Amino acid sequence: MPRPEQRVRKGEQTRAAIIDAALDQAARHGLEGLTIGSLAERMRMSKSGVFAHFGSREDLQIAVLKEYERRFAEDVLAASLDAPRGLPRLSAMLGRWIEKSTREAENGCLWISGAAEYDDRPGAVREELVAMIRSWKDALSRAIRLAIETGELRADTDVSEMIFDIYGVILVLHHDSRLLASPSAGERARLAIARAIDSRRGEPRPAASTTDSLATDRSAA
Repeated sequence: MPRPEQRVRKGEQTRAAIIDAALDQAARHGLEGLTIGSLAERMRMSKSGVFAHFGSREDLQIAVLKEYERRFAEDVLAASLDAPRGLPRLSAMLGRWIEKSTREAENGCLWISGAAEYDDRPGAVREELVAMIRSWKDALSRAIRLAIETGELRADTDVSEMIFDIYGVILVLHHDSRLLASPSAGERARLAIARAIDSRRGEPRPAASTTDSLATDRSAA
């Protein structure tokens, strides 16, 4: 007989496998196209077996959104943290976002398709989606402010306006890639993001020299 911890581990693995399959299905057909029946058939499980891991279709949809957010944060945000604070890190984040968006254009981005599905539909799924997008915008805001602090972006840079411009580029990238099948959408998006940055560039503040630092330390002493 399997030990309790083995049953827990197997249950976690099954749940992860269901979410992975559901994420693929939702990317292709939207969160509303996600059904317990089709998922159970794909997983070769019974509907009750799927329900044992998710109490409802809404719980499954939210779990899929959370997994998408986790992967997004890992691929875009966490992967950019090695870049120096300021414009290099912001540029890394935006570059990886464009790369991910270009890849996702083949199937679909859950955040963008979800926005169309739930923009006027109240409920827990919409609340989760809104919270995730706001969290990502907060991360962008922090990165932009750091670039302002380093002087790499102008002090009068309107953070909200810059995010608006950048988000608009990503939305057009998906629109042109998916609807119009434009092969140049990705490159145009990169150029548009570069223009959004260049139009706000400032003069980077020089790092304090060792002599200046020592003088400061002595005067403080």
